[in-house]
Formats: sequence, structure tokens, C-alpha cells
Amino acid sequence: MSELPMAKLITDPARMHHTKPSSILKCLHYVALTTTLFVFCSTANAQRPVPPVTVAEPVSKRITQWDEFSGRFEAIENVEVRPRVSGFIDKIHFEDGQIINAGAPLFTIDPRPFEIAVASAEAEIARANAQVKLQENEVDRARPLVKTRVLSQRDFEQRRANLAIAQAQLQSAKATLRSAELDLEWTVVQAPISGRISDKQVNKGALVTGGSVNTTLLTTIVSLDPIHFIFEGSESDYLRYLRASKAGSRPSSRDVDNPVRIKLADETKWIRTGKMDFVDNRLDARSGTIRGRAIVDNKDHFLTPGLFGRLQLFGGEIDALLVPDSAIVSDQTRKIVMTVNEKNVVVPKPVVLGELAFGLRVVKSGLKKTDQIIIKGIANPFVRPGVTVKPESGAIELAQKK
Repeated sequence: MSELPMAKLITDPARMHHTKPSSILKCLHYVALTTTLFVFCSTANAQRPVPPVTVAEPVSKRITQWDEFSGRFEAIENVEVRPRVSGFIDKIHFEDGQIINAGAPLFTIDPRPFEIAVASAEAEIARANAQVKLQENEVDRARPLVKTRVLSQRDFEQRRANLAIAQAQLQSAKATLRSAELDLEWTVVQAPISGRISDKQVNKGALVTGGSVNTTLLTTIVSLDPIHFIFEGSESDYLRYLRASKAGSRPSSRDVDNPVRIKLADETKWIRTGKMDFVDNRLDARSGTIRGRAIVDNKDHFLTPGLFGRLQLFGGEIDALLVPDSAIVSDQTRKIVMTVNEKNVVVPKPVVLGELAFGLRVVKSGLKKTDQIIIKGIANPFVRPGVTVKPESGAIELAQKK
């Protein structure tokens, strides 16, 4: 029965005699439904208007390119405070976590043993001075006796040697005194740099070891102003900067303090500025990145070492195409701009986007200057790839401030 035309199946009396009434009704219902759908679709297609859209060419403008990187702030100076002499902690002069200035006293080690050493060294100097004076007198008395041959030349030379020995002993005693005074000075542990101090690692009365390999860690200090921002750039970025430097379009950060802009994790604007002051001499073979460093003012001490941030590095001047964000649609992981060709048909173009400039989005690749992009009407559900539209000319406006 399935091989016969439906019309013959319905009108052939012979076959209707052998066909069940329910089958005939199903066939009639199918024919009626098919005919209705065909007429409805034909009518809808015939009555659907051509959707209007507003199109414009992308704005072509020379802009400053900023390349974005992630990184963290690090202290320019990070010092472990350790004692230079051994002894018992007598006083602690700071509060944990406070801001201190270079030269401020931090710890005092019991100075009494070192004061005794200074007094002993001073006494040794007095004894050596007496010996020097005695030997000088001996030489002075012997000098005329040598001329009259009362004293032999040998005895005279011996007395002169004794004077030299006494003078050497005096110099040694003076050096011992300077060493003892230095040890006494070191009983007051001072801050080597200005910055924020950490918590103390020892308490009052603790015995600390100084002046050796296994010295006791007392605390640490990190400088705060200025502060470094450390980040890593990819090999492709590094090569691009090298070629730009060679072409003269962008100087190398090794030679010029290229500007940077920084924002923290909770900031939306690039309100912090700095400059590049270092680029490493090699790329990491494992990660394929190279380390860069910027220096930033931190007079209010708001930035703390270890803080995460985003950095924009000056990438030179480029000729870019700009489009409004409203003209960009997402297709899974791709970004697409809808354009209209010469036949008024919608053509999607995948694009690679950059940063914002003049309130518009930079298109790095995927568009031409002459492309007619849809800037209004893209939200219409009938505006989709392959559909004919009615384009109207419009214009893309730039924001007053970048």
C-alpha cells in the first residue's frame, strides 16, 4: 500500500473496499496538515519584511597601545636583621609591624660585658704607652753613649728594637680598643633600612648568637617607597618589542624608562603609574617567559609587597580599527562582528579584540577599513548570517577622553 500514490489510494474504490476506515482518515489528516503548513510558511516568507539595520565603517585612528600583564609587588629592599655580637636581649624598642626609619634602635643586647672589654683595652693602651715612653728614654740616653763608645752599637740597636716593639704593642692595643668599642656599639641593633618591620623572633632575656654563620634571626624589614612590580612577558611579546625597537617605533625598556599603568584586583581604573627599570637577561626555558620589573611610587604605603595587580606596558603607537562593544557578539569562545556585503547580506567576521580606546574597542585583526559593520539592529532576531537586510548609513562616535 505504501508504494501507491496517495491520491490513487484514496480515490480507488477497489482499494478503499479493502482499506480500513481508520487508515483512510489518517491519510486525509496528513494531507490536510501538510497543505496547511505549506501555505502558512509560504505566506510567512512572503509577508516577512526585510529587517532594517544601521551600518558604518570602523573608525581608523592612531592610538597608544598598552599591553597587559599580571604580576605582584615586591619590596626593593628586604633585610633580615641579625645581631653582630652574642649576648642576652636587654631591651626591645619597637612594636610589631610598625613603620621605622633607618638607624632606629630595635634591640639592645646586655652591654656590660662589652663595657668591661672596652675598659680592659683602654688599660692595655695605657700600659703600652708607658712602655713606649720608657723605651724612648732608653734610646735617647744611649745615643750619646754610642758616640763616646761607652755603649756598643749592638746594645744601641737592641734598645731601638725594644722601642719598635713597644710602639707595635701600642698599635695593637689601640686596635683592640677599637674592636671592643665596635662590639659595644653593636649591642644596640639598629634598623639598616627604612620600611615596615615584621614581628620580633626573640623576646627580652633571650640569648642570641651573633658574628658567626649561625646567627640568630631577630626580625625582618621591607622597604615600601618606592616599590617594585614584577611580571613576566611571553616570548612572542618579547620578540615583538625587540622588532619594534629595531624598527624605531618603540624604544627598548632596557634603554628607556617606558611608562606603565597599574591597577589592583578591586580597582577598575588604571590610577597608578610607574616606569620600567629592568628587563632580565634571559628567558625561562621552561615557561618561555622573561621577567620584567617596574618601579612605582608608594608614598602613602598603601601598596604592600606580595600584593597582586595588573600592569599595562606602553607598546608603542599603532594604527587601529575601533568599533563599539555593542557591535560585537559572542559565539562560544569567538568574538564576531556582523557586516553587510555589497548584496545587503549579513556576513559574520571573527575578530581579535584589544583594549578600549576613546570609548571604543580596538580590533587587532579580522576587519578591513571598508567593511560595513552593523552598529544598530543587531538585536533583531531576524538579523543573522545569510539574511538579506536593509542597511542605512550611520556613524561611530568617539568619546571625548581616552
